Amino acid sequence: MQFEDEPLVPGERLPIRPGHSSFGRLERVLRAGGFAVTAEIAPPDSANPAEVYERAALFDGYVDAMNATDGSGANCHMSSVGICSLLCRRGYGMVMQVSARDRNRIAIQGDVLGGSAMGVASILCLTGDGVDVGDHPQAKPVFDLDCMSMLSMIRHMRDESRFLSGRILTEAPPVFLGAAANPFAPPLGYRPLRLAKKVAAGAQFVQTQYCFDIDAFRRYMAAVRDAGTHEKVFILPGVGPLASARSAEWIRGNVPGIHIPDAVIRRLRGAVNQQQEGVNICIDMIHRIREIEGVHGIHIMAYRQEHRVAEIVERSGVLDGRQPWRPAVDWKNPAFDQGHPTVPDVRPPGLSN
Repeated sequence: MQFEDEPLVPGERLPIRPGHSSFGRLERVLRAGGFAVTAEIAPPDSANPAEVYERAALFDGYVDAMNATDGSGANCHMSSVGICSLLCRRGYGMVMQVSARDRNRIAIQGDVLGGSAMGVASILCLTGDGVDVGDHPQAKPVFDLDCMSMLSMIRHMRDESRFLSGRILTEAPPVFLGAAANPFAPPLGYRPLRLAKKVAAGAQFVQTQYCFDIDAFRRYMAAVRDAGTHEKVFILPGVGPLASARSAEWIRGNVPGIHIPDAVIRRLRGAVNQQQEGVNICIDMIHRIREIEGVHGIHIMAYRQEHRVAEIVERSGVLDGRQPWRPAVDWKNPAFDQGHPTVPDVRPPGLSN
């Protein structure tokens, strides 16, 4: 995995260097050795763009990129492509999630080209939850590809300038490829191997499921380091605030792959303000996660608590004094640093794949 020779320096913008796959801020922060912060933006059940802008504004100046989810939990919302279209034109760094559940290879390749043309620099490839768990269980799933074959296909488009069919692209999509990982889903011993397979397929960064069990995550990362995978991919563990002990118990009992230790639930139950204690626990988790070798950032999932992200980022000190991009930023302000390229977020001429 290629890191740049020059570290992040407050007051200086990060350039696009040879070897970068994309023009995106997320890749530039990671390759410069910065501890990246990403978050998920909740898609509205609406056709009103103002709702997207209002939700994005909660993250202004606090995250390096936002994930536009794609039918998460097999539930229908505004599309990830639509959200990326709205926010890329305003300068936000976006991670476009793509679920194989709903599209075949023709549609996915078209979305990749369209997303890249709109300014999407990072794509997260997902297999997707089964339709039986969502709000349209009568829907017909596609699953033409899974996350690994999708990674391989998009990497082929980017690096070989060809569709999967072999037809030549006049210009390849310069995208930074990502995948999801769940360190806590059984069989636990297989999880590091599955991560290595996703990296071999083309994943350059990985965002994980919620990491409430830090000890289990440490064991996972030890196995990842033993395999040398941490040197080939940027790993961003998932964190987020729990609203209450009751919600934590529900998540533990009903959401596969999320383990919340008893100690966390006891701490919530014993708090006067359980929602605030959930934020405190999240911040404590970030501090512990940062100490683990091979971790390159965090991915904040604050479902229905997006307004808490700013507090979490500020109190955790996770940005180390740097300031990610925000709309209408004052470019002459010396407090601003790595959050924006030297040119607008559009495809730069001569970018090498």
